Amino acid sequence: MTIRFTNEPTDGETFQYQSQLPKLPIPNLEDTAKRYLAAIKPLQSIEEHQVTIQAVQDFMKNEGPLLQEKLKAYATDKSSYIEEFWYDSYLHYTDPVVLNLNPFFLLEDDPTPLRNDQVIRASSLIYSTLTFVHALKTRHLEPDVFRGTPLCMSQFSRLFATARVPTENGCYIAPNNEISGRHIVVMSHSQFYHFEVFDESGDFVLTEKEIAANLRAILRDSVQTPVTDIAKNAVGILTTENRRNWAKLRTQLKSDPVNRESLKVVDGALFIVCLDHVKPTSSEELSNNMLCGTYNLDQGLQVGTCTNRWYDKLQIIVCQNGSAGINFEHTGVDGHTVLRYVSDIYTDTILRFAKTINSQTQSIFHNYRQRRESHSTNGNAAPRDRAGSTGSATGYFDHNPRKIEWNMTEQVELGVRFAETRLSDLILQNEVKVLEFNDYGKNFITDMKMSPDAFVQMAIQAAYYGLYGKSESTYEPAMTKTFLHGRTEAIRSVTSESTKFVQNFYSTSASSYEKLNSLRQALKTHTNITRECSKGQGQDRHLYALECVWDRLYKNEKKPQIFTDGGWKTLNNTVISTSNCGNPALRLFGFGPVVSNGFGIGYIIKEDRISLVASSKHRQTERFLQTLKKFLNDVKTMLLKEKFPGGVSQRQRILALEEQEYQSQSDGYSYFDNGYEPATSDHTLSDGAGSPTTTNESGMSPTKSNRKIGKRLVIRESDD
Repeated sequence: MTIRFTNEPTDGETFQYQSQLPKLPIPNLEDTAKRYLAAIKPLQSIEEHQVTIQAVQDFMKNEGPLLQEKLKAYATDKSSYIEEFWYDSYLHYTDPVVLNLNPFFLLEDDPTPLRNDQVIRASSLIYSTLTFVHALKTRHLEPDVFRGTPLCMSQFSRLFATARVPTENGCYIAPNNEISGRHIVVMSHSQFYHFEVFDESGDFVLTEKEIAANLRAILRDSVQTPVTDIAKNAVGILTTENRRNWAKLRTQLKSDPVNRESLKVVDGALFIVCLDHVKPTSSEELSNNMLCGTYNLDQGLQVGTCTNRWYDKLQIIVCQNGSAGINFEHTGVDGHTVLRYVSDIYTDTILRFAKTINSQTQSIFHNYRQRRESHSTNGNAAPRDRAGSTGSATGYFDHNPRKIEWNMTEQVELGVRFAETRLSDLILQNEVKVLEFNDYGKNFITDMKMSPDAFVQMAIQAAYYGLYGKSESTYEPAMTKTFLHGRTEAIRSVTSESTKFVQNFYSTSASSYEKLNSLRQALKTHTNITRECSKGQGQDRHLYALECVWDRLYKNEKKPQIFTDGGWKTLNNTVISTSNCGNPALRLFGFGPVVSNGFGIGYIIKEDRISLVASSKHRQTERFLQTLKKFLNDVKTMLLKEKFPGGVSQRQRILALEEQEYQSQSDGYSYFDNGYEPATSDHTLSDGAGSPTTTNESGMSPTKSNRKIGKRLVIRESDD
């Protein structure tokens, strides 16, 4: 099913630069052919590469120029030549999204230990998120700008109040109608609750204290349900199913009017809050819980947090010890967009608490809140009476939480049961390991005149080669948000230079000078490729678009050899899938492997440390990270010997390094997709507009009040 965007906003601060953004360029066909051959060469034997060269030459003489012209004609009235094809690839993905598509972010703990309590942390994050959402709804959210270059803001329109909805013919994104949802859904012990957070005028009227009272009432109610009933009614587990199975089960659910209304409430929620009944402490425990939930059996019943999820929407996950993270549906948004949101709300929660100590402290939303409060009577939410009603300019609203009910048929109960066993298998088939390397980070690497992102990419290459003696297809996404509706381009990290480097590094005959020299050559090549990809000048997206054009226009004819040749298959069999994310708000982030014999590696490069989360289907993941750690230590030793040939003491080396002036490359938050500055364009900042919304294929009515759906919970004096 194809997603389409219409009615782009034409006003407001948030989207003021949209009309100024250039379209993503369609690369020159000859350049793409050269880049493709360069990318695939180090992954092939001489004989295999000759076959691929012939396939590319035939393509350039025959079908290539025709498809290029067809693609240009197709893109004439499109915001982006790749966007629709890219959405289709996500929406026709039929495997479970958990561990396969949805990434996670683990936030740093709140720096105030007493605030690392589940209810306090969750209510604080919810309140800051609602401020972010309201700023976005009213288009007062400051636009992303990097060194004078505006970035596309269209993805923010698909971050909240959207849902990935399965059908037998693929999924579609249930649209948010310009984020008109007024409620949130909270999950606790696999049960669903909801309460309204915005009134009919679009303003939110709950205080942080009132949100906390609602959460306490939900926690108190959720523990009353017996474990056996929880297991039978854990409807959220269905979102972990194969998408076709989930589509059939969803159709069965919707046949009941109560369930149909319940699904509308869940789909139309601004976001999901998952209150988990665990206290993870280790890095692996935290990562597993945020990525796929915990596996825990009680008398044969699954009681882990893996059933306390709804993977078709944005989820805020908060544990009993206050550990918090985000798990997000990836179809409509990339990590950079979610990172901006996470960075803003994390910072806001800290600064708002600081303001209670020092009233002069300004929060990240200070200017926006001043504008919002200037239109209210006193700048505060109206107090809620004990019955749970809140007064506002548009009337009284019941903001007490209500429990969402499900009428379970025998078929749906069986579906829940078998979905849980399949998810449990999936969890046990995968492992997640973490390396938190504290010896050095961005400061040391930049002091050595090296790109931090390229450096970590070569560390990954060296670790894999050190274990297996070969290089495999590696993917790193480059952000292309300097273009209208820009998403990503594929950086292929394996190059002729990287191959020479890893071979030299493990050679007993190569000197330290030769090893470092080949490392620098590999870093230079990777940095150049990253820069070109950020400009939209890569090979993967262009070739994929050409293949999609062929499939649409000539699907009954024999496919061009370039797309059936082993080279294309090898390049797209991404054994090592990587992504770089850096921000003070994050401790860890990660995702699952994209192929059965692969690794999924998310990493964060901070000033003085590097963290990596690696996942695989039990492919010696811990050993891989230990090999990578040894590389980091060995290279540091070689670099220090090169920098200090006189053999100064370790303390003198450290002091000398600390005296070096460090200029951070980031501006508030780094770039999830490549850790390198985005390509600058010729466009300059001026008034403009534009951001997509989606047509409503689901028949949802987000503006309709959901107050009366479900059992109403009572707020006690102690909850306040």
